[in-house]
Amino acid sequence: MTMKDPYLDFIDLGYKPSDSDLVCLFRVEPAKGISMKEAIGRIASESSNGTWTSLTTLKPHIRAIRARAFSIKGNYVKIAYPIELFEMGSIPQLLSSVAGNVFGMKALKNLRLEDIEFPKAYIKHFKGPRFGLDGVFDKIFHMKERRPLLAHVPKPKVGMYTAEHAEVAKQAWLGGVDLLKDDENLTSQSFNTFEKRMRLMFKYRDYAEKVTGEKKSYLANITAETNEMIRRAKLVKELGGEYVMVDILTAGWAAVQTIRNTCDDLDLALHAHRAFHAAFTKNPKHGMSMLLVAKLARLVGVDQIHIGTVVGKMEASKEEVLDIDEEITEGKITEHKDVLTEEWGNIKPVLPVSSGGLHPGLVPYVVKLLGKEIAIQAGGGIDGHPDGVKAGATAMRQAIEASLEGIDLDDYAKTHKELAAALKHWGYLKPK
Repeated sequence: MTMKDPYLDFIDLGYKPSDSDLVCLFRVEPAKGISMKEAIGRIASESSNGTWTSLTTLKPHIRAIRARAFSIKGNYVKIAYPIELFEMGSIPQLLSSVAGNVFGMKALKNLRLEDIEFPKAYIKHFKGPRFGLDGVFDKIFHMKERRPLLAHVPKPKVGMYTAEHAEVAKQAWLGGVDLLKDDENLTSQSFNTFEKRMRLMFKYRDYAEKVTGEKKSYLANITAETNEMIRRAKLVKELGGEYVMVDILTAGWAAVQTIRNTCDDLDLALHAHRAFHAAFTKNPKHGMSMLLVAKLARLVGVDQIHIGTVVGKMEASKEEVLDIDEEITEGKITEHKDVLTEEWGNIKPVLPVSSGGLHPGLVPYVVKLLGKEIAIQAGGGIDGHPDGVKAGATAMRQAIEASLEGIDLDDYAKTHKELAAALKHWGYLKPK
């Protein structure tokens, strides 16, 4: 007697998801010798409450809350998960379920989790951003007229002594930078310890504010073991900071959720660096999309996150960057291609950060693509300016001004020497 395939019980093309179901969109490539339905059944089973054989322990009440693959279109499948399968307010448990063992199944050649549609009953257990896009502009920078915020990461990213690093920061602030940011791998090394850096950086931040008359802020990278992150966040607050930064993927979602709560206690904004994401988002056939990373970050409650540039040094298509921008800034998302419907309710929008290989010549493209409610971040595009850091920051601000006024950069450069020098040095080069 041939045993019925237990995986096929998890395919129900007549099922209509309830209002409380989570819906996942997967891109599926079966392994050789495995049919599409066999592969899909294994995904739905392994990510909910099934296994490779029939079970005597699978009681009716358990079967009732199994995942169901209800839509198959080419390589794309939608799977509905009853909300009972999840612990409320826990991103680790969510990902252990829908993105856990399934990627290692030998019945699959490739598997990519493109998106998750979260129901209101799930979203309500998360805080979302404390400040969000509007809060950053209105409460932190007190901007009456919005423009792209200019952020800067001192380069080289590691190796400078504290005094060297802080001097670069001071010159950048004086030149027009709004947000000075630690890089993802600068935390507390022997040549530039966290506490020493904090004390000098905030001293220079205050000085730059007095000289320029502009609000300046600092994205302090607190990434570490969770309790150490909390200690560092408290020091940032003690010294007058408004932000902390966390490498959200290397720190882990549980740690990020803890720091989000700490930010409530300390009234701090949370900047999310996406370091490590490309390890599983870059392959368009396998892993998980950057869009979903950004979506989870919004759910947990980061206030701003890197989304790419299209023209910079990091790989990302225009379509992907625009999809991520829409997902983190809009209140309602309509389904299209690899993106599912979402209604964010009371979850605030997140400020998009465009970064990675930017310099003045690329600013018009970024502003045209993403608008003015963004942060534009440059590292080498400021510190590589032939006339120094301050001139590099000024050139970036001039490029932003020209872009907002709709003036060609070459024309604007005729009366702005810093921009002229930047264009002579880099032109409109797109880094590889």
